[in-house]
Amino acid sequence: MVRSVKKGPYVAHHLLTKVDRINHLGEKRIVETWSRSSIVVPIIIGHTISVYNGREHLSVFITDQIVGHKLGEFSPTRTFRGHTKLDKKTGRLI
Repeated sequence: MVRSVKKGPYVAHHLLTKVDRINHLGEKRIVETWSRSSIVVPIIIGHTISVYNGREHLSVFITDQIVGHKLGEFSPTRTFRGHTKLDKKTGRLI
């Protein structure tokens, strides 16, 4: 379901304050966040944000191509380990 245009994009308040502080000081620093549901807005372009996937923080460099996407899209939470050789779902056995 899409968020209302009237409300605007959702960005966690603590994330915006961290980015504003870094922009004001003119530093380049990695910002850690647990807010996977925050939407990438143009003020964050050029920063590296570490998004938590449940196990570790994965670094995401924000470019203009990913504005409008959610941060959680860039840190997958599940790892596919592959099908086993003798799994019945993979196909028939010899």
